[in-house]
Amino acid sequence: MTTPEDQSPAPQPSAPETKDRIYRSPAGMAGGVLLLGLAGWLGLDAIIVGEGRTPWLALASLILAVPLVVAFTLRPAVFSGQDRLRVRNPFRVIVLPWGQVASLRSGYSNEVVAASGRKFQLWSVPVSLRARKRAQQRQSRAAAERAGGRGGRTGGRDTGMTGFGGLTGLRGGGPRNAGPVPDGPVRADTDRVMDELRELWEARQKEESAQGEVTVRWAWEIVGPAVAGAVVLGILLIVG
Repeated sequence: MTTPEDQSPAPQPSAPETKDRIYRSPAGMAGGVLLLGLAGWLGLDAIIVGEGRTPWLALASLILAVPLVVAFTLRPAVFSGQDRLRVRNPFRVIVLPWGQVASLRSGYSNEVVAASGRKFQLWSVPVSLRARKRAQQRQSRAAAERAGGRGGRTGGRDTGMTGFGGLTGLRGGGPRNAGPVPDGPVRADTDRVMDELRELWEARQKEESAQGEVTVRWAWEIVGPAVAGAVVLGILLIVG
């Protein structure tokens, strides 16, 4: 027989943790794989076939080049979680709780600004001015198509006798073979990423679990081998 003191409440199921959303640059990763393949091919060929100092120079060059290629192509990533933003740049890892983020800015580069005023560039979310220009052109074209569709339906005067465009407007009320017109504004891919980060920041910045201190850690796993390769290569070149 059990007493009320012996009856403990049943444990409540804990809420599942939300995985971080990861943002990388597909073009950077593809370029990194190609560069690593090329460096490996040339370097190994020099090590195996080369004579004299050539194998040692090739080995030192690989030790220097491989970490740098990885740092600037495969390594950069942005991890967006419910409580913090983790930025993995070529040589540093920055962790910013949402409560310590002052703003997320987009200009010629995408940056996160901490409450202390420090700025950190988002290497894995590069700005593409060409993509922005294409998005603006698509948005302008979509607006023109929407305006043309309304003008054709209402018998606008601008669809009269203006070459083939005017004939099409008279016959069908709009251009033929027109694709679907986007409902909202057209944005470049990296601008959409920044929009998502801003939405999460605005929703979570005042939560208690999203408070804390900004931490910055150097990526010694990248810096160490690169410095060692540079030192060995310098010694080999000086010794001659």
